[in-house]
Amino acid sequence: MKKTTKSAKTPAPATKTTAPAPARLSTAAPRLAKAAVSAAPPVAMSKPRAADVTITAKIDVGFGNALFIRGGGAGLTWNKGTALACVAPDTWRVVLPGAEATFAFKFVLNDEKWSAGKDYLAGPGDTVTVTPAF
Repeated sequence: MKKTTKSAKTPAPATKTTAPAPARLSTAAPRLAKAAVSAAPPVAMSKPRAADVTITAKIDVGFGNALFIRGGGAGLTWNKGTALACVAPDTWRVVLPGAEATFAFKFVLNDEKWSAGKDYLAGPGDTVTVTPAF
């Protein structure tokens, strides 16, 4: 009698995952990118730390009168006025040197009568033109 043995099936061999083939290198010369302009990054412009302030008043104060300015900064004081120069019949101007921060100011007619309304503001490097009322 012949004996037959059943053989156990062997599992199929494991499939091996392979990495994709490396990309083929080009034989063409590489393209050169356009040269970038080497400029410094943009810088926010700010006013100088200490700079002159020009204040102009557009008002006709009448013959024989003078216009003064008082304030709290840029060499001004609230106790005694600084005279403005008359540059036209209805234009008065003063240049305050070396303002380091924003300051408040107000006009005074003949260094006695204060202008109406709120104080004006100016800062380093500003050129301010106002029309005060008395």
